[in-house]
Amino acid sequence: MQARCLDLLVVVTTLALLGSCHHATEIDPSPTVPLHSRWNGTIESPQSLAGAVQIHGSAWIGPVSATDSSRTAANISIANAAAGGVHPWAIRQGQCGTDQGPFGSANDYPPLKVQGDGTARSHVNLQVATPSDGQYYVYVLAAPNNTGTIIACGNLASPLR
Repeated sequence: MQARCLDLLVVVTTLALLGSCHHATEIDPSPTVPLHSRWNGTIESPQSLAGAVQIHGSAWIGPVSATDSSRTAANISIANAAAGGVHPWAIRQGQCGTDQGPFGSANDYPPLKVQGDGTARSHVNLQVATPSDGQYYVYVLAAPNNTGTIIACGNLASPLR
């Protein structure tokens, strides 16, 4: 009996520790872009920045409306960033670590401006058709004058079709 209680205690403690390490990421709702037509992803800082930067968040792309897939809506939301920071971001073709080129123009993405609580959001409508296949990801850069450092990245999962 004592061994069973000890096993149960180990399981409960392990689950509690694992739960405290997980960042809940909310996928932003959109009244005009149905969930089933969006590419969704979660964003995290790379392991190489552990201890320095720990940004997390979400992003999605999809048609600008249920009836218009000739343009793509892109949305990003991050948390745990340094207040006052300004971070360029963009959707790219490929996957984190394997860039295969731009998705739209880099100038079309308004930079993230981090609020006092460490959060930032941005939304843009791109003049490119919503993809139906391929691989896409979102990245967040360190600063407008430091575009060589990716501080967060997330692969986008294709919508269920």
